Order: sequence, then C-alpha cells, then structure tokens
Amino acid sequence: MGRHAISQAKTIVVKVGSSLLASIRGGLDTAFIARLVGQIADAVDDGRRIVLVSSGAVAAGTAELGLPARPGELSLIQAAAAVGQGALMQIYRQLFGCYRLNAAQVLLTRDGLHDRRRFLHARNALLALMQQNAIPVGNETDVVAVEELRLKMGDNDSLAVSTAQLVDADAVVILSDVDGLYDRAPSQPGAKLIPEVRELSEEICGMAGGSESGVGTGGMASKINAARAANLANIPLLVASGKVDNVLCEILAGKEVGTIFIPPGRRESSYRQWIAYGRGPDGVVVVDDGAVRALVEKKKSLLPIGIRDVRGDFAEGDTVAIVDLAGHEFARGLSNFTSRELRQIMGCRSGTLSNLLGHDCAETAVHRDNLVMVDR
Repeated sequence: MGRHAISQAKTIVVKVGSSLLASIRGGLDTAFIARLVGQIADAVDDGRRIVLVSSGAVAAGTAELGLPARPGELSLIQAAAAVGQGALMQIYRQLFGCYRLNAAQVLLTRDGLHDRRRFLHARNALLALMQQNAIPVGNETDVVAVEELRLKMGDNDSLAVSTAQLVDADAVVILSDVDGLYDRAPSQPGAKLIPEVRELSEEICGMAGGSESGVGTGGMASKINAARAANLANIPLLVASGKVDNVLCEILAGKEVGTIFIPPGRRESSYRQWIAYGRGPDGVVVVDDGAVRALVEKKKSLLPIGIRDVRGDFAEGDTVAIVDLAGHEFARGLSNFTSRELRQIMGCRSGTLSNLLGHDCAETAVHRDNLVMVDR
C-alpha cells in the first residue's frame, strides 16, 4: 500500500486548511477556492467520490467582521464562525455549480460522532449525498460546538479521518501550507522532506510542530494525530502543500508529492475505530505496570485491581483514556462504571466489587471487547 493505493482510490476525503482558504485581513481566497473546486470536479469526472472537509470559517468571519486578528474570546470566535461559514458555503455553492455539482453543508461535532446512532445517521446522509452527485462539505467549527471552537488540536484534521471512517473512504488527503513532514523545522537549513512514513515512531512524532501561520490551529502535530487514527482504520493519509499547482490532480495520479503515511495493513472494525477516535475521552484511568502488560501483551480486559488513579467525571459507558504511570496513553475503552464507582473499587479484586458497591456489577473496569490499543 502506498501512492498507488491513492491513485486507485474511489472514495477520498480531502481536507483543506484555513491558511489556504482565507486570511485574517483579506478574507476568502476565491482564486484558490476556484482552482480547488476545479480539481475536485475533475476527480468526480474520473469516477471518484469526494468529501471535502473545509476549515476557514473563523478566518473568513474574522475578516468579514473587520476584526484586526483572530479573536481569543469564545463568543467572538463563535460569531466569526457563524459569519464565515455562510460566506464559505456561498462561494462553494457558486463554484461547484459551474460544474453542475451541488455543494452540501455538513456540520459535524465530536459529541455527535460519539453517539453510535448519530454516527450511523451521519454515515447514511453522507453516502446519500454522494449517490446524488453532490459534494459534502464538512466542518467541525459549529456555532454551538464549544469544545471544537476552542480548536486546541487541529480538529478538522481529525474530522477528516472520522469522516473517512464514516464513508469507508480509500484515502485521506490533507492540503496544508507546508509540503509535508520534514526531519526538522522547514525553516532550518538542510531540512529534508520525508516522502513516506510507515511507522509513527517517537522519532517521527518528535518532528511534528504546531501551526505557524496564525490563521489555523493545526500544524504537523495534529496531522500526526490524524495519521494515528488513519492507521487504525487502515487508510493511507497524505499531507501536501495546497499551494502547488494542480496538487490534487498530481496526488490522485500517484505522483510523489508531500508525505504519505502508510498504515500497517490491518483494519479495525468501525466499532473499534469509533471507540478509539470517535471523540476525545471523557476521563482518564491510570494503571500500574502489571495492568499495562495484561492489556498490551496478554490482550486481557482491564480489572479494577490494576487501576491506580481515576481522573475526571464520567458515566458508565463513556470513553476513557487508559494511561500508564508515566502518563502515556496506550489504550481507550468504554467504562463499565462511573468515575465515582471506579474510585471506590480501584485497587480491589474483582470478587469483592459487588459488596463494595452494594449491587451486582461487572467484574471488569473495561471489557476487552470494548477496548482498543492506540499508539503510545
């Protein structure tokens, strides 16, 4: 699997970064958007199905409102998103219309994808849109999605992979303002582009940096995070500069452009993908070294006896991050207990749990069927 897989891909999620679409002072870059739309239209003519995940709403709205810089106050970010999203969709509708394609606004949130029923409804809607020869335009920056609007981790990069999981996409393409992953900061002398990544090692992850544009919030670190999720789904993910002429056409032709993250070759079920990356965890469970070995090496369930700390407030069935004593997350799963109950029974043997809680209960904190390993 590699660039050939992308050249043969039939369903592709294309994510475009804020810095390409808009600037704080100049607003939407209609010339760039027109070129992008033309390339997507060419891909559709070739028989491909495209889902577009578009950033840019906050940047466009900031310019529309005449603000001097990207706002830091949440209510102003919400206002900018509301104004900018409308302007962005208007441009998309006009330009896709030139190619007899409809542009359909699809606003998704992490909480929405966390709910299994809503996950399936979103999937059905996206598939129906593509069957009708419409281009779904997704964005996580909704006026009411407070956590997403804080934009601390490049949400639209992760959303691109979540969307790919929704529609069983064959590839994810992230167009950014950088050429791909470099072995050091691109501004440093001698920096070299890494064309292919087959393993998300600590060394590779250490090469990623934050956003330097001041327009978006992603940066290479968020793209590494998205690549982790794509690996779990066995979906190749490619990061390239959207400033290159006809870049999407070059990528879909299999040309050596940008950095491709090649998955290990196995695909987890959509249910397990949903557990791992459907949304951020609701709490954190700290486990000892024995529990780490039981989960990683022996493929066991998580028992309360191996838990050393419980952080956050969560309900039974919520997603929890499972971390080792050094604080490194290595698994996620659905908790069989509330956070209050886990604090009562952590460090205790399974046979004593019902007596401690005063009612019949599960013997595992997280059952193996509801637990997924993630890259450490």
